[in-house]
Amino acid sequence: MVDVRPSLLDLQSYVPGRKSPGAVVLASNECPYGLLPGVAARLGELTGGLSRYPDMGATRLLEALAARHGVSPDRVAVGAGSSEVCGQILHTVCEPGGEVVFGWRSFEAYPILTTVAGGVPVRVPLRDHVQDLRAMAAAITPRTRLVFVCNPNNPTGTPVGEAALRAFVDRVPGHVLVAVDEAYHEYADPSVVPDALALFGDRPNVVVLRTFSKAYALAGLRVGYCVGPPEIIAQVRKTQTPFSVSGLAQEAAVAALGEQEEVDRRVARTVEERDRVTAGLRALGYDVPPSQANFVWLPLGRDSVPFADHCHGNGVIVRAFPGEGVRVTVGLPEENAAFLALAGTWRKER
Repeated sequence: MVDVRPSLLDLQSYVPGRKSPGAVVLASNECPYGLLPGVAARLGELTGGLSRYPDMGATRLLEALAARHGVSPDRVAVGAGSSEVCGQILHTVCEPGGEVVFGWRSFEAYPILTTVAGGVPVRVPLRDHVQDLRAMAAAITPRTRLVFVCNPNNPTGTPVGEAALRAFVDRVPGHVLVAVDEAYHEYADPSVVPDALALFGDRPNVVVLRTFSKAYALAGLRVGYCVGPPEIIAQVRKTQTPFSVSGLAQEAAVAALGEQEEVDRRVARTVEERDRVTAGLRALGYDVPPSQANFVWLPLGRDSVPFADHCHGNGVIVRAFPGEGVRVTVGLPEENAAFLALAGTWRKER
């Protein structure tokens, strides 16, 4: 047999949210409103060019993102979703045996991507469902190469505020890269969740990740990016899989950036529904931490899988993290109503 890296043998693969024909799917943090109108129109114009390779440098997209954030294009790197960008960052700074620190539970891909890159995942337990930045800072050792801070955190939806984040970044040694993952930035109240680009845009050891998969409704086309110092970004670009961001994805993302008014309208509807779902669950007696994302977290412990099975058996798919909790994406009003009804019947049966 061919020798396989021992670190991969016991590594669990990424588990996507379940799909089921005809079911209400509230498991993958997708935007429920479909493609933005301008994106759909632009995609219809582009199908004739699919036999050709895309622009590997994603020139139009980089220029559009740079203009949106008020930075030069050499400060932006793209990838096939923020998951690939996380991997690019890991391959940029993490040599075999290098440690990568993150709160846990957080984005499920962090330990997987770290191990694939040859690094050592260092999981720091959450404190009251929130990333414990003091403990994360204390976990940094001479072997640490990277720290992920998911803000707001996935799957709990909980934020860390400006003062705590600023104090944390100040404590991180200059040779350690801090990656602030803001995949759910658009859903967050700016008075509660700081904009890391505005806070740390001049820091030489901070990069900020964003994605088009959530508020911009491009989960199926895979576009993510990071903004950071030009010296780091130049290396991050080297680690991207060639042509990983398709021509359709690039043009869709550019078009999506021009649809900000519609994006904001959809986000406002989702936030309104998120607050309604949270209030409904709390009225039923559930412990629901305050969320700043497009989902809510139910810390159900050992009841997590039975609760998810109860929902699935009645046509609503949610995401269970066995032994920990259940993440429920905020969907359309009627989808959320169906979920709340099932949460109510579960409570009565218990």
